Amino acid sequence: MRQERDFLGIKAIPPPAYWGVHTARAVENFPITGQTVAQMPELIRAFAFVKKAAAHANLQMGVLNTSQADAISKACDDLIAGQLHDQFVVDVIQGGAGTSTNMNANEVIANRALEHLGLDKGRYDVIHPNDHVNASQSTNDAYPTALKIAIWFDLHQLLQALANLRGAFEAKATEFVSILKIGRTQLQDAVPMTLGQEFAAFASMIADDEKRLRETAILMTEVNLGGTAIGTGINAPVGYVDVVIPKLAELSGVPVTKARDMIAATSDTSGFVDVSGILKRIATKLSKISNDLRLLSSGPQAGIGDIQLPARQAGSSIMPGKVNPVIPEVMNQVAFEVIGNDVAITMASEGGQLQLNAFEPLIGWALHKSVIHLAKACHTLQVNCVEGIKSNQDLLAQRIAESVTLVTALNPLIGYEKAAAIAKAAIASGKPIAVVAEELGIMSQADMQKFLRPENLTQAGALISG
Repeated sequence: MRQERDFLGIKAIPPPAYWGVHTARAVENFPITGQTVAQMPELIRAFAFVKKAAAHANLQMGVLNTSQADAISKACDDLIAGQLHDQFVVDVIQGGAGTSTNMNANEVIANRALEHLGLDKGRYDVIHPNDHVNASQSTNDAYPTALKIAIWFDLHQLLQALANLRGAFEAKATEFVSILKIGRTQLQDAVPMTLGQEFAAFASMIADDEKRLRETAILMTEVNLGGTAIGTGINAPVGYVDVVIPKLAELSGVPVTKARDMIAATSDTSGFVDVSGILKRIATKLSKISNDLRLLSSGPQAGIGDIQLPARQAGSSIMPGKVNPVIPEVMNQVAFEVIGNDVAITMASEGGQLQLNAFEPLIGWALHKSVIHLAKACHTLQVNCVEGIKSNQDLLAQRIAESVTLVTALNPLIGYEKAAAIAKAAIASGKPIAVVAEELGIMSQADMQKFLRPENLTQAGALISG
């Protein structure tokens, strides 16, 4: 065991560990979820970009020498490449506004940098976690900056998953373009439409949310790095902020910019609330679409049965042959989680006091879960459900032929009252509406067949112009 000291005393650290005394205390203090920061790989990568940018800026400012800056940069590159992520052992839920995660990063980077110099871990007289890796920084600017970059990376995973899901719905819209069916309002038969129109609407709903998410992601690019403790820049060299933020943008590929008011940016977490709000909106829509898929496939013999979802697994331990809509169901549950996370994020943002919000670890963890779980749910909905959906075309054609709702299309020609009379008589007698219309002397069966063509049933004004 190697001995490490902080102002509280001495801790014994296992020799293989890259973390040190501050991380050890955090592990003892926060045995909360059993989920460590290692479960947030994009946050670890983001921290590495922040620390590497700081090392470059500190070298330029004369705070670090070339040997220190190079070793720190190499250690950061290791983290960016995915190495040593298992050394991030602090629980995702922690007190201290992210100080434990920041110190975990500082200690891992310091000890890895020492190895790059050919020195033993713990030689903090050469590279110190606070004095060198954390130079010109505070948790209060390093942590939220890293968190925003991590969320930016996560959001682009979600955007790709949404685009792929939208593409699957668009492909089905094309496949089903000419299949007529009965549209429904309030779960009751309404007017005809095509199955392609229904699936195209799903795609349009997703496309709209992709646009909103791209717009909101820009909020993650305004950062307070260089503001240090409360945004005043104390302990950072003059001009540091104007060097470190452009360097961070260059290294990470994220177009970060300096916040207009660094003090406000250090305490204000409303950008995270905005992102969470869009995630809630996306979750709400995807859950609604999943509800529709479950309804449209319900039965299949005694229910609506417009479509068939692909059979993914046995649906019952007692009912042989039963198949359940498990993929839309998992999307529903992820949506419920995202909505719940939004409440937690809202309360954590509101709960901040004065010049700092102490609850950013919860905000970051909840946002990370929302984004990643949504992305994974979109993928499984696309691959394991939407791409394999089939239409029950014969059943839909039979329903169209028998449906009284077709009289709605005749309103512009014969008026509401006559159309209502046809509907009432058809329901009472069980006869087709064409037969009833002719019996009532309103329209011949031949004319009915001419006017009730598919293109007249699903397009605005087509019946009148036709």
